[in-house]
Parts: sequence; structure tokens; C-alpha cells
Amino acid sequence: MIVLRSALFNVAFFSITFIATLLASVARLTSPDNVLAVAMLWARTLLLAVRVICGIRLEVTGLEHIGTGAVLIASRHQSAFDTFVWLTLLPRCCYVFKKDLLRIPLFGALIPAAGMIAVDREGGGSAIRNLLRETDRAVGEGRQVVIFPEGTRTEPGSALVLQPGIAAMASRSGLAVIPVSTNSGRFWGRRSFRKRPGTIRIVIGEPIPPHTERKALMRALERGLVAVD
Repeated sequence: MIVLRSALFNVAFFSITFIATLLASVARLTSPDNVLAVAMLWARTLLLAVRVICGIRLEVTGLEHIGTGAVLIASRHQSAFDTFVWLTLLPRCCYVFKKDLLRIPLFGALIPAAGMIAVDREGGGSAIRNLLRETDRAVGEGRQVVIFPEGTRTEPGSALVLQPGIAAMASRSGLAVIPVSTNSGRFWGRRSFRKRPGTIRIVIGEPIPPHTERKALMRALERGLVAVD
């Protein structure tokens, strides 16, 4: 049954994504400000599909720690689920994505059009400078910036290794950093075809104060990005 449900969801996922990509591509040409709205509709539809088809539900705690203005959200990353769920939780979500996604036909052009931030993992200093410029732009637009400080999806229970980008963004913007933990990988695995029924929990921690010294910030993040059952 899980295999069948997973197959049905994959069909739904690609169908919904294809339709949303076409709609967003039209919006990009005719009304660019609506590209983000299409992305949010896409995410809500996927969230409904994964609940109905796969029996995966969502439970969020600590949402009160996030306001409506600019903020930095540092989330653990275990699943593709994490890459769209924030579009359903935030008023103006801005993901930090790997630059490789820009190469996807049609979809890639929509990432910057929706105001997302593409980062080159191999770009060294120039990548950090671009990340900071884009952070300035997103903060100026009042966006809630979501970054996965581990840099890639990790298995549940794996050791936490944080990349330095979040510290640079926090120093540049002067914003609080909000640590977020999840157990999404238990039900939607990193590279797994199967989607297991259950409840994905997102636990939003208390903000780490603005202008926290770099080492103290990274230690606070390590404490805040806890394992979730």
C-alpha cells in the first residue's frame, strides 16, 4: 500500500509542479509580482496531496516566534518536504537554494523571479558576497529568509555540521536567527521513493538575539537544532 500511495503521489507531484511551472512562467512575463503567489499555491496543493495520498500530516510548534517582517530562519534539512513547506507557513518566504536548480528548464528561471536566493556551493568568497547582497535585498523587501545551514539534506540522527553562511548573513543583516528542527526525513526520506504515513513535526525555537558573536551564534544554533522524534 505504501508503494502504491507513493507512486500516486509522485504522479501528483510532477503533474502539480508542471501546471504550477506553466502558470508561474506566464505570471513572470505578465505580472512578475504574482510568481511568489503561484509558488505558494503550488506548495499548499502539494501539502494537501501528501496528506490525502500518503497520510503525512504536519504539526508546527513555535510559529509565534516568527513575525511578519524580515527574519533569518535556520532549519534542519532532511527531506524535499522542507523545500516547499515554508511557502505555506510564511507570508513572504525566501529560500536559499543551491545554484544548480537554476539549470532546470522553465523552473530554474522562476527561482529568482520569486525572489529566492541562489547560492553556488563551490563559489568560495564570491558566493558569500553574492549571498550577502541577496540577503540585503531580501531583508529590504521584508522577506523571511529560510536557509538550511547544513548545506544539504541529512539523514535523521546524523551529526550536525553547520556551514558558515548563516553567521555571515546574521552579521550583515543584524537580524535574529530562529533555529528550526524537524523529523521530515522519517516519513519522506532523503532519496527515498516511499512516503510513510505519520506526522511531520516542525519545531521552531526561540530567536537567537541579533548581533550575537559568531562563535556564540553557531553554538546556540547547535543547541537549538535538536533531534525531533
